[in-house]
Amino acid sequence: MSANTNIHRVKASDLELKDRLVSIQRVTKVTKGGRTFSFSAIVVVGNEDGVVGYGLGKASEVTAAIAKGIEDAKKNLVKIPVFKGTIPHEQEAKYGGAKVIIRPASQGTGVKAGGAMRAVLESVGITDVLAKSKGSSNPHNLVKATVMALLELRDARTIAEQRGISLSKVFNG
Repeated sequence: MSANTNIHRVKASDLELKDRLVSIQRVTKVTKGGRTFSFSAIVVVGNEDGVVGYGLGKASEVTAAIAKGIEDAKKNLVKIPVFKGTIPHEQEAKYGGAKVIIRPASQGTGVKAGGAMRAVLESVGITDVLAKSKGSSNPHNLVKATVMALLELRDARTIAEQRGISLSKVFNG
């Protein structure tokens, strides 16, 4: 994660979470006796009201890998500021080879984003956003870069608290 100090961890116990499978891969381990196949699943969970988390599960069966991914995602939930169905401001983030750019959009625009980014943004509860991914299309890194970008978002109340000024001064300068 970044040097951002306003990361709000959330407990999964009191939330109605929905899970989305982002990607599933068959992975191979070569041993003396031949190849051993297993599955790796990336899952995003969220309550569609500002809380999101992602997880990775690995197992010899697809369903077990997905279940492990969901459990891992529930352990890594964070709170994201959502303002009227969009984000407060434009943000960029980079993780590995994946670079993402997310921009606020007017009401009715919809979620204009690709596969892995779309799953994260919809799980957060963002309904209107413009998103672009550049560089690597690796779903692991895209999910992590998108969550990093969302974690760096700050709403007006947070900015006012950090600067020690009133909320009206944030807008009026």
